[in-house]
Amino acid sequence: MTKTKKELAREIHHRNSIKFLHGKQEEVSLGGGAAKLKKQKDQGKMTVRERLSFLFDKNTEIIEIGQLAADEMYQEHGGCPSAGVIVQIGKIKGRLCVVVANDASVKAGAWFPMTAKKNLRAQEIAIENRLPIVYLVDSAGIYLPMQDETFADKEHFGRIFRNNAKMSSMGITQIAAIMGSCVAGGAYLPIMSDEAIIVEKTGSIFLAGPYLVKAAVGEEVDKETLGGAHTHSAISGVVDYAVASDQDALKKVQSIIAKLGSPETAGFNRIKSIDPSKALDEVYSILPDNRAEQYAMLDLLECVIDKDSFEPYKENYGKTLITGYARIDGWAVGIVANERKVIKNAKGEMQIGGVIYSDSSDKATRFIANCNQKKIPLVFIQDVTGFMVGSKSEHQGIIKDGAKLVNAVSNSVVPKFTIVVGNSYGAGNYAMCGKAYDPRLIFAWPSAEIAVMSGQSASKVLLQIEESKRKAAKQELTEEERKELLEKIEQKYTHSTSPYYAAARLWTDGVIDPVETRKHLSIGIEMANNNPHIEPFSMGVLQV
Repeated sequence: MTKTKKELAREIHHRNSIKFLHGKQEEVSLGGGAAKLKKQKDQGKMTVRERLSFLFDKNTEIIEIGQLAADEMYQEHGGCPSAGVIVQIGKIKGRLCVVVANDASVKAGAWFPMTAKKNLRAQEIAIENRLPIVYLVDSAGIYLPMQDETFADKEHFGRIFRNNAKMSSMGITQIAAIMGSCVAGGAYLPIMSDEAIIVEKTGSIFLAGPYLVKAAVGEEVDKETLGGAHTHSAISGVVDYAVASDQDALKKVQSIIAKLGSPETAGFNRIKSIDPSKALDEVYSILPDNRAEQYAMLDLLECVIDKDSFEPYKENYGKTLITGYARIDGWAVGIVANERKVIKNAKGEMQIGGVIYSDSSDKATRFIANCNQKKIPLVFIQDVTGFMVGSKSEHQGIIKDGAKLVNAVSNSVVPKFTIVVGNSYGAGNYAMCGKAYDPRLIFAWPSAEIAVMSGQSASKVLLQIEESKRKAAKQELTEEERKELLEKIEQKYTHSTSPYYAAARLWTDGVIDPVETRKHLSIGIEMANNNPHIEPFSMGVLQV
């Protein structure tokens, strides 16, 4: 089918943004750079991404968590690509696993604040979905210049060991391969795992290295004698297996996982997968290149869900939110998505697309409850500017209706997944299952924008505040100064609303190419199916 001029313009815009995304992904995949990677090879070690490629089954689909974590952060320290640790989810010997692998090419694998946050996110995914987790350890420990942001708080480094213990008590398999340095507090991570493997000559583990030992107790001892493979496999008994190479360590991990018992499942419904009715890349010509433009959300959904699988719920009521049952790669899901067209309700009133009204709040609340009753995972597709404001909405009780929706999302017990395709503003972010509402996975498209309000609106508000300050000091702004200040404010604010800014801080699990949405959701539901423990659904007090 021939595309219109507008559709072609949209496609060009989005393909350029995808090109930019792929450029960033390629950049961070080099870790600390070619020279640092070569140094690892010269030491007889595999690079971190070589280890991961070797470990996972061939032809398995893999998703990466936090690939752009710490992007453009810690520049004064030389940066920290991917937060110095790679987290991937895929199959090892047919079993879906989380793998956490230190990248020793980035500051010798030292832990920055975002490194700790990313590790905790990986453990959270393993806990929520009862997935085996593998640690490929190669780290110099906490990055000391930033220890105050990494060490002592609840969600800092120590929480990782607490999670090790908790996961062990829950029966979640943890396997560690010590493939390089493992020092200080970090030494507890592999030893609190179920089984630990160490690589001869390159692997080492100790609470204090040779220099610190000499400074503390005056003992001179070399690294190998202090905490090498022979020491800990034959003398201390700290590790379970000593192997000759990185490859042997990874084969041992595969062997252990191959013998795991079959997991119980939650029993989420799945039938044979059917391709979507539209090609995956048609999304590029459907999504506007101007976020203020209207479009039909169902057109976009047809690029993601199985063909002819959508069954709308309350189709003609509360039409600014689309609710309905569908299938994604055969999995049954409930979809809550923002309609972006201006619509007319049954009363003849116009309603703005992307805005949540009282009727759409009520509908979505009921639909979420239905999905919980039926044990159907929920998928939220965000392109939301917020709840409707103004006297009419206030009189209709938009606050209490919005509160019902937030209550339902908060207390939902079936797995939730969120894709931010466009705007994600204000309380709309919350009601549509933003990061604070525990989605099992949350990804953004390059077209996403996450903020209290749009850059344009916020800039005008901030400019008014600045003008009031100047006026109080009897300093009037010229029109030129006003324009310059507005541009400066808008530029700064817009930067902080970017999907890359959010991904760098792990407010999302990453920025993905829209054509990969279906894959990410399918793997997400498959991993959620590994946890059979679903609590009874119960909403709290609802204001009526």
